[in-house]
Amino acid sequence: MVKASSYGHPLDALSAEEITACSKACSAYAEQHEFDALRFNVISLKEPTKAELLAYKSDRSKTPSRKAYCIVQSFPKSPVNEVYLDVSGSKATVTSWKQVDGVEPLASPDDCLLAEQIAKADPKVREQLKLRGVTDMDLVACDPWSVHMVPCEGRLIQLWMYYRNGDPDDNHYAHPLDFIPVVDLNLKKVVHMDKPHQDKPPKMPMENYNYHHKLVNEWRTDLKPLNVDQPKGPSFQVEGNLIKWQKWQIRTSFNYREGLVLHNVGYEDQGKVRAVVHRASLVEMAVPYGDPNAPFQRKCAFDVGDYGLGFCANSLALGCDCLGHIKYFDAVLNDSKGEVMEIPKAVCLHEEDAGVLWKHMDYRTGHAEVRRSRRLVLSFISTVVNYEYAFYWYFYQDGTIKYEIKLTGELSTNPLSFGEESPEYGTLVMEGVNAQHHQHMFCARLDMAVDDQEGGKGLYVSEVHAEALPEGPKNPYGNGFIAVETPLTSEAKAARVADGSKGTYWKVNNPTSRHPSTGKPVAFKLIPQGGPTLLAKPYSLIAKRGLFATKHLWVTPHKEEERYAAGDWVLQAEGSAGLEEWTKQDRSVEAGSDPILWHCFGLTHIVRPEDFPVMPVESAGFTLKPVGFFRGNPGIDIPYQPNAASKLCCGSANGQARVEANGQANGPGANGSSVNGQAHGHNASGSPVNGHANGHGDDHSNGV
Repeated sequence: MVKASSYGHPLDALSAEEITACSKACSAYAEQHEFDALRFNVISLKEPTKAELLAYKSDRSKTPSRKAYCIVQSFPKSPVNEVYLDVSGSKATVTSWKQVDGVEPLASPDDCLLAEQIAKADPKVREQLKLRGVTDMDLVACDPWSVHMVPCEGRLIQLWMYYRNGDPDDNHYAHPLDFIPVVDLNLKKVVHMDKPHQDKPPKMPMENYNYHHKLVNEWRTDLKPLNVDQPKGPSFQVEGNLIKWQKWQIRTSFNYREGLVLHNVGYEDQGKVRAVVHRASLVEMAVPYGDPNAPFQRKCAFDVGDYGLGFCANSLALGCDCLGHIKYFDAVLNDSKGEVMEIPKAVCLHEEDAGVLWKHMDYRTGHAEVRRSRRLVLSFISTVVNYEYAFYWYFYQDGTIKYEIKLTGELSTNPLSFGEESPEYGTLVMEGVNAQHHQHMFCARLDMAVDDQEGGKGLYVSEVHAEALPEGPKNPYGNGFIAVETPLTSEAKAARVADGSKGTYWKVNNPTSRHPSTGKPVAFKLIPQGGPTLLAKPYSLIAKRGLFATKHLWVTPHKEEERYAAGDWVLQAEGSAGLEEWTKQDRSVEAGSDPILWHCFGLTHIVRPEDFPVMPVESAGFTLKPVGFFRGNPGIDIPYQPNAASKLCCGSANGQARVEANGQANGPGANGSSVNGQAHGHNASGSPVNGHANGHGDDHSNGV
């Protein structure tokens, strides 16, 4: 193979040497077939099939062939080509080269930079800038957006225009301009321009409002250090891309489109690693803006398919993006020349305190048992033009998995629309600066396994909600309610919207594995966060392209080719792809179909002035929680480990329990032992505290 030392598992990403070998093989093939001006969009691992991975898991001698997948462009002769290569041998070999018509690949980082260069060099753009008093191109910022509802043919990028007032680090979103050029990346020229105000532009907002540290003059002075200290190091172990922590085993990979991907997630129970998730990732997101005024009807990005979360990943900073003892994973991708583009520290692994996991105090004796929760965190952060999306997978000691997306970064601002004095579809974050309301609609693809060694083939999905009993003999006092569980047997029946008033959640059940007490199938439940679905009308192009966001849940049978909720080719697409097409078949998703869950969730962002000049994080996500998967609480064996580094402060008496409002306290007792739970001691007047004071610490009171 190209470089054996870089290849430890079939899911390991392509190494730098493999990417270079693929680039050379494609270039040689292109030269042989007289393809000119070759541009590399994607060079990535072609993941082995699920069947191949399951076979390899059971027998390591059945190693899948090492393959690569490329998208290359050669305009005008062959604009878009899908290329497959074999990299198992001593060199990369092209095995398939297929031209794909009528599609556009995603806008790579180099594409975005090229679009800005084209716009800044264009005479008509410079003429419009001059009309607005702008002549220094170094102070012009052009935000490259994919084009929704294309105004003309071509490989298009629209550019929202801004000015930096006197400093290259000035917050340009405080100075939006009112015209929008559209460039064709293939022709390398501006092919369309929107001028809502024609040649009578509104006054450009000139007040500065900055977040860059060199431009902020006043700082808080009372913030003291808060350090994460792990004197014996972290509790996790890492073997290549395999992570082991607190009975969890997790394999990771990273690619240009989804970014971080989880594989073969399992939890050790009674000496056996039980499967939980086969594969999980974020596969699409839609960000539609709610302003119908032209040209903002075009303002809608599908960030995963339009740009690629992996391509947009940050190189993380120690002590800023992650705290504690950190293990970083680098990402190795490609640029448009087919050369290696490395993102150091793309993925962060660490553990952190997560509050109390469980506690109980016997109020009769004052004895308390409490254990603190710790969680393992896998994260990466992508900057998609103006927005930052911070993606977090959390693993807890009780078998819970949580997924959280923290949204921060910059609002995409615009001047007021022609004739507006106050924005109807946004918020004035500064005088003359409008930030439009919008939605962030995410879609996670969850290939659950749940104690199934065939990767989840035998699972089925059900919906559960709480329902009050009707009046009658079974409910004489009116307090009765039950959990109603309904199997979701087909794609049509499994297209669901969660009802928060009934506590709707979905269970992934394994009928071949049963709980010893209940006799019911072991399961994991998907708990939605709630929130509105897509607000765009069904006849809109947004709803056609982003059909996935019209429901909270879809379930489909596993198919290798069905990976992305809005289809393989998203940029400038016109709908009729992905879930929209697949679910028309109304296939069975009963046990044996190997069901895939597509969970859609997100935020509706009604903009606040406090979201500017940089937005404090908003959060969206979901939870996966075991239901009858374990005999009981799997966190019961977490040892008693009081945190010796914790200290009393701010007037707390040392040697006497500090009396809280509820009569409970934590601190050293009079005899030096640890007091947790009910207070033991006397208050300032010498009277017993809460009727349970005995003057001494309880030697049996345990806590963390």
